Formats: sequence, C-alpha cells, structure tokens
Amino acid sequence: MNGTATSKGTHPSAASTHPVIVVGAGPTGLLLAGDLAKAGVRVTLLEKRPHQVSNLSRAFGVHARTLEQLDARGLADDLLATGSTITRLRLFRRLSLDLSTLPSRFPFLLITPQYEVERLLERRARRLGVRFRYETELLALRQDADGVDLDVRNGDGTTATLRAAYVVGTDGHRSTVRRAIGQPFPGVSVITSLFLADVRLAEKPDSVLTVDGAGDVFAMIASFGDGWYRVMGWNRRNEVPDDHPLDLDEVKDVTRRALGTDYGMHDARWLSRFHSDERQAPRYRVGRVFLAGDAAHIHSPAGGQGMNTGLQDAANLSWKLAAVLREQAPDSLLDTYQSERHPVGKAVLRSSGGLVRLARAHHPALRALRAAVTALANTAAPARTKALAQITGIGYRYPAPRGAHPLTGTRVPDVTLAGGRRLYEALRGGHFVLITPPTVQLTHHTAPDEPGTQPAVEHWADDRRTTVLVRPDGYATWAQDDAGTAAVEAAVAARFTLTSRR
Repeated sequence: MNGTATSKGTHPSAASTHPVIVVGAGPTGLLLAGDLAKAGVRVTLLEKRPHQVSNLSRAFGVHARTLEQLDARGLADDLLATGSTITRLRLFRRLSLDLSTLPSRFPFLLITPQYEVERLLERRARRLGVRFRYETELLALRQDADGVDLDVRNGDGTTATLRAAYVVGTDGHRSTVRRAIGQPFPGVSVITSLFLADVRLAEKPDSVLTVDGAGDVFAMIASFGDGWYRVMGWNRRNEVPDDHPLDLDEVKDVTRRALGTDYGMHDARWLSRFHSDERQAPRYRVGRVFLAGDAAHIHSPAGGQGMNTGLQDAANLSWKLAAVLREQAPDSLLDTYQSERHPVGKAVLRSSGGLVRLARAHHPALRALRAAVTALANTAAPARTKALAQITGIGYRYPAPRGAHPLTGTRVPDVTLAGGRRLYEALRGGHFVLITPPTVQLTHHTAPDEPGTQPAVEHWADDRRTTVLVRPDGYATWAQDDAGTAAVEAAVAARFTLTSRR
C-alpha cells in the first residue's frame, strides 16, 4: 500500500480511467466533487457507507467564510433556512466574541447540523453529474507516473480495480487513503473523554447554542431545530474509555453542574462517548493523491472549526485540479495546495487546542493565563479582531510572491459590482473574476463560455482604482493600482496562456 510504488499488472484501459476519484462522501468530498463536475471534469465519489442521512454528525456550526464559499455556489441562502444564527460566540465563561462586527455578508454563526450541509452539497453534486458509488470500500491504492490504481470492495462482496488520474482522500480521521500513501498522523489527544447525546428537553434554552463550564465540567447544547437537541460535555473527574457505558443520568448531572440546569432532558435517542485528538498529516499531496478535511487534519471541537476547515480545503483544491486536468495550468499549481492549506490546518490546530486547554485550565498558572487572554480579548480591539478573523476563517491569507500587491493572497470580500451584482454571485460560474475600474476596457475579451478559459470581467460599483484578479475560491491572485488596459491584458494573458485541449 505504498503510495509511491509503481503498480504492477495490467491497468484498466485508458478509456475506463476516471479523471478524479474522491474517496469519502462527507461535506469536504461532496463540495470538491461538485466543484470538479461544475468545471466539466468527470468525477466519481466512493463511499463505503450505504446511502443514508445520518444524525450522528458532530459539526453544528457554519462560519462566515464557509457561508461565503457556499454563497459562491448558490447554496448559502438555502442553508440559512435550515438553522438559526447567533451573533455572539462564547469561548470561556467570561469571554465571548461579537460576530456582528465581521466584515462579511454573514456576520454570525449559523447553527445547523452537518447533515443539512451534506444534503445541499449532495443535491448539487448529483445535479452536476457526479457519479456516486456507495457501499464501495477502498482496500488499497498504488500510483505510478500516469495515474492511480484503487482496489475496492463493492457492496455485494466483489472486488475491482479502478484507475484514476488523481485521487483525493476525504475519508475522515481513520483515512484509508492516508494510510495507503504512507502518511503518518502525528498528534495527541486533547480531551480523552467526551460524551454526545441526542435528547428532548422539557424547557427550551434561551439560545440555539448554549455553552458553559464550571469547575471540572463543561457542557454544550445545540438545537436540531425539530425538537431534538445535541448535548456534548465532559467531566475531568470521570475520564473513561470510549466504550465505557453512558446513561442519561450522567449526561444530566454534568449538564446541571456546567449550565445550572439540565432543562428537563429526557428520551435520549442516542448516547455515545468519544475522545478528541489534534493531528495533522505532514503532506497533503503525495504524487497524484491528495488529502483534505479530517483525512488531513483533526482538531478539538473548540470554536467549531473542523468541518469549516475541510470545506475550505475543498474550495482551494477543486479549481486547481480542474485547471490542470483541462491543461490550463501546469502540474506545479497543485503543489500550492500544500503551501496554502497546510499552514491553515496547523493554525487551526493551535487555536482550537489552545482554546480547549484554557477552557479546561486547572493549574493556577493556566487559570492566570486564561484570565489574561480573556482580559486582552475583551479590551484590546486588535486582539479581538484577530481572534474573530481566525475562528471564522475570513482572516487567513495565502503566501504571495515578494513585491506583490498587498491584496495578493487575501480573501476578497463580497463587494458590490457595477450593475448591483455581488462578487460572490459573479463567482458562481466557477471561473476567475477580474474586477477593474470602468476606465479599463479589455480589447479582446469575451465572456467565458466555460470555467477556467478566461476570467469574467466586472467593474467596481464605485471609483476604486485597483484592478484585482479573483480566483474561483475568492482569493486575490493578482492586483495592481492604477493599471492601464495594456498592463491588465498582459497580467491576464500571463495567467491564461494555456488553452483547453479536451
């Protein structure tokens, strides 16, 4: 199962080669597969589970940057209808962040279960032509210079070998793809024992998300929106293995101690224990195989950043894979997935891990540090702004060449364009968007007839003098102030010289 070994034996015919196989039909895999299909790439998505909607997901929060990415796919408004929003995110008892100040169309945290995100992304993927293969388990893979062979077991017990140009593992923290390419998953357990429970409540909490802790206990209650509630908690003095029995009385006891009441919880339909690790694969790319989402990194639940980070991985990788497969970019573009997303994953590990350690602080020194962090965030605007930007995802920027314009590598906000259209509406075509002052008129430009061939040209709605080329994932790849038409045309030509030979 060495990911760099040359495969032996007879390959499936070239005609049967899949351009991309995505392994794992969670949110990350669904968004990635849908993006590729939107770009005209044939993509197959493998999932070992049967096709069903599961209520066992742990993610409940969708942050601003993720909502912006979903908006660029025409999905954000539909997702907003499935949940409720909060504008204040509590991290410790005395520390909460005001999300209403975010410079985004979505200045809040959307509370909705992960399965609602999956439902929308699956519907989009199917509409765009993604081929789904449920009850198909990856057993092993081998790659050579031209492609990847995947040995799979089908639902009826038969086995087969598939061949792909590229493979993306989005198959979770126990990723078979990650093991197959020989990537370790170093890290530690942040919390050795947590519990989850789905319950009914006799008393409705004041908020759709209730979080607090006291002494050695912590609890969170989130609403499914249909009368059921998800409870998560821990008790420092009762850290037991994942398979240790859990009953509703324990859940109620921890909740009462952490929140002051158990809200009359009853009728638990599901109870489970788990532990929370923080781990990250050293390499997100090994040859023709990539890792994304929980297959590449897992974090503590603090700040609700896990699913959101995976969706950002997918948004970063999808347009790059499509460009290379359509021969509109060199293979080296795929290396930027590692250089851009690995540092983000590392930063999320640090921030979420730091939050949970401070929340569980028991040693006097850590309690003093928590008090200092709380005071700083509550009184210092720069510290508060930085924390908000990191947790919500809107503050990350990607590396830029030396001497590049300050906007290069940054997230471009959802600005209003001439004619009243928003940038993230313009991005729904799946292509680059070039925003120029009205005085810049490209002489040979026509609207792109397919993603990736040329940028769509838009103008600012105001008198800004900067020209910005925005990638399909909403980040600036080039910018210049007071650029003339010739300079803009040269910059576009430098980035769109390869044409599709499909």
